[in-house]
Amino acid sequence: MIRPKRTVRLLTVAAAATLVLSACGGSNDDNSSGSNTTSTEDTTSSSGPTAKGDGTLTIGGLLPQTGDLAFLGPPQFAGAQLAVNDINAAGGVLGNDVVFAKADEGDGTPDIAGGSVDKLLNKNVDAILGAAASTITLSVIDKVVGAGVAEISGSNTSPALDTFDDKGLYFRTAPSDVLQGSVLGNLIVQDGFKNVAILARQDSYGEGLADQLEKTLKDQGSNVAAKVLYSTDATNYTAEINKIAAAKPDAIALISFEEGKKILSGLIAKGVGPQDQQMYLVDGDTADYSKDFDPGTLEGTKATFPSTPEADPSFKKNLLAVNPKLTDFTYAPQDYDAVVMLALAATAAKDDSGESIASQMIKVSADGTACTSYADCVKLLDQGEDINYEGVSGPVDLNSTGTISKATIGIQLYGNDNNYKEIDSVAGVLN
Repeated sequence: MIRPKRTVRLLTVAAAATLVLSACGGSNDDNSSGSNTTSTEDTTSSSGPTAKGDGTLTIGGLLPQTGDLAFLGPPQFAGAQLAVNDINAAGGVLGNDVVFAKADEGDGTPDIAGGSVDKLLNKNVDAILGAAASTITLSVIDKVVGAGVAEISGSNTSPALDTFDDKGLYFRTAPSDVLQGSVLGNLIVQDGFKNVAILARQDSYGEGLADQLEKTLKDQGSNVAAKVLYSTDATNYTAEINKIAAAKPDAIALISFEEGKKILSGLIAKGVGPQDQQMYLVDGDTADYSKDFDPGTLEGTKATFPSTPEADPSFKKNLLAVNPKLTDFTYAPQDYDAVVMLALAATAAKDDSGESIASQMIKVSADGTACTSYADCVKLLDQGEDINYEGVSGPVDLNSTGTISKATIGIQLYGNDNNYKEIDSVAGVLN
């Protein structure tokens, strides 16, 4: 059972490590399963996006079908597709059905995202949902916003995106890792660990989260025994694991993606795995490991990732109608909300161009009459009212950087089955 949320406040995006807990990130076929709305394939080509919308809101889904984050692709594609289905069932946007074009972001090794963005831009997309990984977003954002296309991610968490010159066209429904790093650091301190090792990916996501975690631990009086970064294209992690073992930590925080399975195996072989030291995971590597390790291997491991309110059971049911093979639902609510917000912004602007959508994104997210579905929100807009869309992922109030200003980090606990359950949550505010 999830206990009541604790609320903490971060005074600024840049300085946020003084939190104290008083208590307490599939196959290609899976991604398209169950689709029942207009969709395009990656083989069509046309001229690039125009400055003015053409009356049809076209959204490109730049999400992982391959690579280290491929396990996140199915729920994210399903969340986006479900939103498109609901929008079109309610009459679409500006009188036309929303078009959803799917593309693979890969993991950067090799670069797939750049070519995928080119294909999406050639389809006259007005907005791009994604990428899932902050590093991939940072690698393509100049191309996207340079084309006048709006971009929104349901899972980007790197603090670097708060200050990036995005021409006012980038948004996200996931919180900055300023919040997750602070919550994780305080959780570790609360659990009584004073000599902590951090092993993280050497990219925008990994370094940003590791830096915030390190700052929080030090601010709360814990020693960072080692902070070790590894190359994202590494195939062997022996040297990094040896450094972690040599530091003799009493707890280890692992900030990784799919490669985390190899790293966990290496830590176990070295005698510093989850059964030897307390282990902490994050959103990029919190997954069901029941088929990867012997029962009990991860028992007691804790993890953090952006959480959502207890969803209406019908939401999960509807996701499964889109993709019956789903076993994980991570970031599906955030991507659902991202697509609905794009549609509402286009409706509010009475135009589907990227610039017009971006001009209304913050406005439809806060300070108006609360509404919780696309259909209900559109009725209010048609009546001339300002709206405050309250999503399935929770409040989606966007701040001046385009990031949600209110969020909750769920605290997960792994059991004997090497799968996790949420045991607590911490709510925070980012100004």
